[in-house]
Amino acid sequence: MERLLALEAALERIVLNPKYHDVLTLVKGVRNGIVYGSKVRFPHALVMIFLFRSGSLRSKTTLVYKATRQHARNLGLFALVYKSCMLLLRHTSPTGKERHYDAFLAGLLGGYTVFGRTIHNSVSQQIVIYVAARVCLALAKLAVQPRHVGSGHGVEGGAGGWELIADGELRRSLIRNGWPVFASLSWAMVMYIFRWHPESVQSSLRSSMSYIYVQSDEWDSLRTLLWHNK
Repeated sequence: MERLLALEAALERIVLNPKYHDVLTLVKGVRNGIVYGSKVRFPHALVMIFLFRSGSLRSKTTLVYKATRQHARNLGLFALVYKSCMLLLRHTSPTGKERHYDAFLAGLLGGYTVFGRTIHNSVSQQIVIYVAARVCLALAKLAVQPRHVGSGHGVEGGAGGWELIADGELRRSLIRNGWPVFASLSWAMVMYIFRWHPESVQSSLRSSMSYIYVQSDEWDSLRTLLWHNK
């Protein structure tokens, strides 16, 4: 017992030693990426695979495990590449501090390393598409947000918007109508593509859309109308 307590105390000193802080941030980043990826993907995969995929219980369980593992691996590996690159860029900076474009370069390398080389992986595609949609929304906000308004979320580096639209009335109109336009066009495009080019839609989205919009056109009894598909 005493040896265990001594070992725990020694590890505690290492963990709290500023000399090892940079290396330990990589460990914690990988850990958090894996945990978050597992939490996000597991319930999603569980529902989508068991509801919309055919096969045995074993095959479905294997698919859930593989999807969860892939999501956790992607986020954990991206965290490792991104944070390692940020540390390297900071240490090679003439001032020893983070530069304005470091996050872009680190994200570029991480995006290519983890996601850019796995074009046929559906989990990677879903993550990238999710991120891309959020980028579009963020850029739209930055375009109309005044320069002096910060992020407001306690995130380091919040420097306000770009204020590309100077006219106040036009900016308010864009803010008011931007989301309705974005949402409407997004659904218009996905429904058009699903209707005429369904093979181009990501497989899990295609399955859920088929369940809602195609399989609802057919039934042969009250049971298949209200309780179970034909």
